[in-house]
Amino acid sequence: MKTAPFEYSRPATLDEACALLAADPDSRLIAGGQTLVPMMAMRLARPSRLIDIQRIPELRGIREDGDVVVIGAATRQMETERSALVTSKLPLLAAAIVWVGHAPTRARGTVGGSIANADPAAEIPLVLATLGGHVVVKEGGTRRDVSMPDLVLGPMTTSVPAAGCIVEARFPVWKDKRVGVGFHEVSARKSDFAYVSAAAQVALDETGRCTRLAIGIGGATPVPTRLDSVESALEGQILTAEKVRAALVAATADIEIMRDSHASDAYRRRVAVGLGQRAIMDAAANSKGGPA
Repeated sequence: MKTAPFEYSRPATLDEACALLAADPDSRLIAGGQTLVPMMAMRLARPSRLIDIQRIPELRGIREDGDVVVIGAATRQMETERSALVTSKLPLLAAAIVWVGHAPTRARGTVGGSIANADPAAEIPLVLATLGGHVVVKEGGTRRDVSMPDLVLGPMTTSVPAAGCIVEARFPVWKDKRVGVGFHEVSARKSDFAYVSAAAQVALDETGRCTRLAIGIGGATPVPTRLDSVESALEGQILTAEKVRAALVAATADIEIMRDSHASDAYRRRVAVGLGQRAIMDAAANSKGGPA
């Protein structure tokens, strides 16, 4: 199929882009277009106007800002994958981003686009939620920080206002001396949408005890879900497969799990425990010198 007719604008500034959004409630932002363009081709999306934000300088780039790494919303996923700063400071994102689609889609897709799309199976929002990061949203002349629990309301649904734009994502950096990460997902084929994914980051002290832990589950849940109770149960412990599994079983017992034609909720719950255990144990095994 072909897309329905639409207007096209390429604003030079973020203020201009926000003004165009405010003037036309049926307009849509486009940067990489890896999700929006196929939806338009199938007539599942019919924006009256596409507002191309890819070349706005304010939305591009990767930089360190204190205890966070800031990634502009229009930064290509491939740029993030190849960034030395991301590799050294955000090892969990570096481990996860190679699972995002295929190399050609990562060459066009953007970090902000993945977050704004709010697909439950998406890897980048899962990492941001697991690390306790947030995004900066601009609407008109106002900017505000929005945490992931407040941003992602459900599958493909966010709290970003119709005239608003995600400007950047801010990923916390762990300064601990020994940090390890683990990331696993299950899908029908490599680079397909994940049925279940798990992201973990662990810090250990010199005796091998867990001093800090973050674990998040994606794909199985309507929104990327950080399992805080697992973190509190395992901190201060020597991590063993038995302890980790018990904490994950307890944490996932009552959370909402999705089911569809691809996988039942019982399957996803069971796999979430298994992948979470593998991710945490991998992180502990890989724990070594933290970010420089």
